[in-house]
Amino acid sequence: MISYWPHHQAVVRAEGRYIKIFEPGGAVVPAERCAQMDVLLDAGNFTTPRILRQSSQKDVIVFSAIEGQTLNELGQVEAAVCDQEFARAWEKWSRAWVTELNGSYDPAAQSVLYSLPLRSAEWEATKAWRRVDDWLRHNENVPELSSQRDALRAAAEQVATNLLRTTPDPLVWAHGDLYDRQIIVPADEMPPGLLDFDSTAQHEAARDLAGLDVRLELHLRNNRMTPERYLTAHRQVLAAAEELHVSPARFDAYSDAIWLRLALSPLPGRFSLAIAVLAERAARELRQ
Repeated sequence: MISYWPHHQAVVRAEGRYIKIFEPGGAVVPAERCAQMDVLLDAGNFTTPRILRQSSQKDVIVFSAIEGQTLNELGQVEAAVCDQEFARAWEKWSRAWVTELNGSYDPAAQSVLYSLPLRSAEWEATKAWRRVDDWLRHNENVPELSSQRDALRAAAEQVATNLLRTTPDPLVWAHGDLYDRQIIVPADEMPPGLLDFDSTAQHEAARDLAGLDVRLELHLRNNRMTPERYLTAHRQVLAAAEELHVSPARFDAYSDAIWLRLALSPLPGRFSLAIAVLAERAARELRQ
């Protein structure tokens, strides 16, 4: 079992393939997104899984596996790779990402891009508030969580303000859920692999890069990555952002939004860590 969201989705690894299980009918859009990525990412900058089989009930998709290790596996403290190999892996991803987003699309790929959902800053802020409201309703009758509710409201207001107060960057193709477990680096000269296009959309480039960067910081704070390797990966994310002309203000705004999302996770300790990070970031912004 790779991942499991009760009553929603599960991913199981089997020999040479991955099995993704949805609620009834839930595989329709993910299958469509994968077919669209075959067209949109046809330039060869990335390797993507092939659909091997779909169930007639539209609730299971079987994907081919991509050989190699994820950037997450390479970055773990106990990973048996040298620092130079780790740095090369992140540089390989960074070059491919910049090339993909800076490239030009043929008419078929443009048609796919423009058919993807639009994810504006307003959409991101609205979704953030919806998640926060769900958490508040779920915990409204717990007296012990009074201070957490106040902290969450304050953080959500700050996140929404930051998302909406500066001019958005142009919309581009976005993976929508980019983090280091979604990126595979093969041992040979094959292009990096990308997984899971369920959330792909038109979004600001800052959204994917900020999401990836926040996950790296989370690994560092949880002692799952050394400071040296964190800096190596972090610098490659920032280098990609610079080459793609991502506004620093937009990068920071989406970073805050990702931390807010992490605060709503049910995982132990995640709320307090994420709220503390958001408070640190707000205090740092006031000092600047």
